[in-house]
This record gives sequence, C-alpha cells and structure tokens, in this order.
Amino acid sequence: MKELSPGDRPREKLLTHGAQALGDNELVALVLGSGCRGLDGLAVANRLLEVRGGLHGLSRSSPGELRRLEGIGPAKAVQIVAAIELGRRSLTRPFLDRPQLLSTADTVAFLAPTFSGRRTVEQIGAVLLDTKYRVLKTTIVATGTLNSSVVEPRDVFRDAVQESAAAVVVFHNHPSGDPTPSPDDRELTARLRASGILLGVDLIDHVILGDARYYSFKERGLL
Repeated sequence: MKELSPGDRPREKLLTHGAQALGDNELVALVLGSGCRGLDGLAVANRLLEVRGGLHGLSRSSPGELRRLEGIGPAKAVQIVAAIELGRRSLTRPFLDRPQLLSTADTVAFLAPTFSGRRTVEQIGAVLLDTKYRVLKTTIVATGTLNSSVVEPRDVFRDAVQESAAAVVVFHNHPSGDPTPSPDDRELTARLRASGILLGVDLIDHVILGDARYYSFKERGLL
C-alpha cells in the first residue's frame, strides 16, 4: 500500500478516525497485514470480498476456500477465519447467571450468535430449561448434510430427561439462510410436541435460524 497517502492507509485512518470510519475492504486489509505474497494488501482485500460475496460470504468461508485466492496463504487464511470467529464470539453476551428465555426474542438473542444459518451443514439442537425457563444446558443432537438432518424425538429428549429439564426449546439452522420451514420441519415439530407431552417435558418452541432471520413455530401459533 505504498502508493497510498498516510491519511488513506487503513492503519492511520483507524488511529485517527476510529474503526467505524473504515470500509469492509480496509478492515480486511488490516487483518491481512503485510506479507500477502508480495501483493498489495488492500487490493487482495478487495478481490477477496468480491470473490467470496462480501462479508456475508467471507464469514462462511473455510481456510481452504480462502487459500484459492492469489495472495492468501495458509497463515493469512487462518488469520481471517480467526478474526471472524472472534467477532462472532463477541456477540455472545457473557451471562453472569443462567439466562432466562421468557420470549422468542430472548431465545434468538441467545442462540443466533453461535448457531445461525451461516454454518455449512444443518445442525439440530435443544436448549434445556428449568421450571423458570432458565438455561440448564444447550446441546447439539444431530448434524446433517447440506440440506437436511436426521433426528428422532428420543435424541432431543434424552438429555432433557437426564437433566430433569422442565421444558425445551428445539432449534436448527438452515445453511441456505432462508428460515422458512420445510414439510419435514413441520412434521418433526408435531412429533416433538407429542413426545414432550408423553414425557412431561414442555416443548416451548422450535426455532429455525437463518441469516439475520428466524422462524418461530410458537410465534406463528403452531405450538
């Protein structure tokens, strides 16, 4: 970035005006730093965002996918993935006490930073709650392929029974980013509700997480 004036360099710009003044490409360039195989860091950042579909696509990229771009070696690919993961973790609130999920908004705020639709495969999990809807445990019960996951009610309620949970919230992500439930999602929800009644464990909600969107069976009046 020698051809850039000091005032335009991302590092100096951040120090002078703050991180919020930088564009996505400048922030990525700072993460890359120097040593992009002799290429201009900002140019590599621009190309990286273009090829991966902006920050949204970049956040879903693996180190192997990043290394396909000229100027990105193994070390730089790992740096990018690590920086994105740090950002994700910063969105998870540090609960001093066990969080209480009294609404769908509480549930989504609790789950989305970790289990949103950004993942490349579908995962189905359960949040186990006590009688006051405080979180006892969060567990992944099944991991599927790109488009589907296979789960049985017994997989969901096994931990709930062992932990003496009074209620559960079932959740899963849609890697496509679209949280619209499939016929299989609807059928699974009905089976989970019936199983919960038999076991005496209340199914509070089934939440499907997409990218910055969600679908709640409870909010839609289906639970």
